[in-house]
Amino acid sequence: MARDDSAIIAFLESVHPYDSLPRDELARVAGSFGRREVAGGGDVFTIGTPLEGLYLVREGAIEVRDGHGATVSVLGPRNSFGERGLMREGLAVTHARASEDSVLLLLPGDVFHRLLAEYPAFERYFNRGRSPGLRGSDLATLKVGDLMNRRPVTCAAGDSIAAAAKRMRDAKVSSLGVLENGKLWGVVTTRDLSNRVLAEGRDPSRPVREVATPDPITLPPSALGSDILNLMLERGIGHVPVVEAGEMRGMITHTDLTRFQAINSAQIIREVAAAGDVAAMGRATARIPQLLVQLVAAHNAHEVVTRLVTDVADAVTRRLLALAEAELGPPPVPYLWLACGSQGRQEQTGVSDQDNCLFLDDSVTDDDMPYFERLARFVCDGLDAAGYYYCPGDMMATNPRWRQPVRVWRQYFRGWIESPVPEAQMLASVMFDLRPIGGEMRLFSDLHAETLAAASRNSIFVAHMISNALKHAPPLGLLRGFATIRSGEYKNHVDMKLGGVIPIVDLGRVYALRGRLADVNTRARLVAAGEAGVISQSGARDLLDAYDLIAEMRLKSQAALVRSGRKPDNYLAPADLSDFDRSHLRDAFVVVRTMQSAVGHGRGTLA
Repeated sequence: MARDDSAIIAFLESVHPYDSLPRDELARVAGSFGRREVAGGGDVFTIGTPLEGLYLVREGAIEVRDGHGATVSVLGPRNSFGERGLMREGLAVTHARASEDSVLLLLPGDVFHRLLAEYPAFERYFNRGRSPGLRGSDLATLKVGDLMNRRPVTCAAGDSIAAAAKRMRDAKVSSLGVLENGKLWGVVTTRDLSNRVLAEGRDPSRPVREVATPDPITLPPSALGSDILNLMLERGIGHVPVVEAGEMRGMITHTDLTRFQAINSAQIIREVAAAGDVAAMGRATARIPQLLVQLVAAHNAHEVVTRLVTDVADAVTRRLLALAEAELGPPPVPYLWLACGSQGRQEQTGVSDQDNCLFLDDSVTDDDMPYFERLARFVCDGLDAAGYYYCPGDMMATNPRWRQPVRVWRQYFRGWIESPVPEAQMLASVMFDLRPIGGEMRLFSDLHAETLAAASRNSIFVAHMISNALKHAPPLGLLRGFATIRSGEYKNHVDMKLGGVIPIVDLGRVYALRGRLADVNTRARLVAAGEAGVISQSGARDLLDAYDLIAEMRLKSQAALVRSGRKPDNYLAPADLSDFDRSHLRDAFVVVRTMQSAVGHGRGTLA
């Protein structure tokens, strides 16, 4: 009897980069997967053993350890592992064990390597993109400067012991750098206060220098995580000051290392999936800024970072839908919850609102609508409480306009295409980024294909969408400068979202419309547009390079803000960049403006 791979295909459609494969290729790949069940505590493979292929977690959790026994990551559903070994003559370079009963899908090595060779999305994700399950959490190879979690908390050597203790308490830290004449003189820890003050009955009004450790061992920001690990193990210490040019830049502690190893997208998603209420979900999502810092510090490609951050939002949404149904009872008719905006494109960063809508089965009645109103309110309120703030434009399922039967949605799309007034252009732009999150997927698939085909055939609508895509211009000034914000909080900054990322997002959407490309993610749209001839290969390469540079600078800026204790935003001061980075950023903006000009003059395929 032939094997039914429909369930595997449906699963792979939710996993990157498999979701980028053509439908026929996806079916072939699904048929090549093997299945393996591993009981909790059982080994998947050990270091040095031959690997059978690439593993993909279907159910359960897998703990990956390095050669020193340190936990590299805890992987959950949709995470892959084992690829690094496949690139080193088929031998495992880590130890993988199931931390609970797990179901794994196994992709044979020859199929994996074929996909790497034939599909750029696979090559980017597993080679240049660096697997989020392993290398993105490789503590040993990160620089110390990327691991520091905050600015240093210090006291003067002449301060009293009591003042130092109060400072530690108020700052919620376990150690202080002790300074003399602005330079690091020593370190005092909570253990010092316990062993050298309380245990010995010292007067807390005495100078802290009497109980601090002078001339501590330090590391520069350029040192590697392995240097910290080795130093702590060899010397039996838990605090290492980070010093550059004689000045204290930060403090690395055992807690920082533990926090780093504990925070990964799979772990956060596991906590979200097990959350019994919104408060528990909020505690999990509160770690997203630190996840962003770690993913950026590990030099993951921007599309990997935003994909993993978006995965958390998807998990939160699905959990809220489940909790809503548990409270409200089963839905009276099938429904589908969809995300649009950055979540729909799988491009969320450290700054995200919510954009969503509900598709209802056409059998829905007026009597059923209150149920879906309560469900929408439950989920949107939960998303807001979990850190995904309400959409300023009310593009949410709580708005009755965006909570309708499929037949009404079909009328919406038809009307926007046939009468592309300014509001219709805006709404169509949002709705062309729709992506199903939870519910009955069939409610969208036919409508999506039908709408894309109808829109691409309507030259007037396409022209209006192009016009809409040219409204956001890159912030280019005269004489090779930048057009920065002139006043207010962000004076002399550029908006890396509105002037950098959004113009490329808009171009990608136009290319997808012209080529009837089903991709929603911007980078995938640009790649597909180049491959389909919607834009020239050279134009696609230039725009991809520009997008990568702009998006990665934006993420690095957000990560730097988080490390400094501030909230991430989308603003960057060109004056803070090196001459090299400033020049390249401006060149990237020039590429975007050139591609906008080409589209505006109908030369998109010649760019």
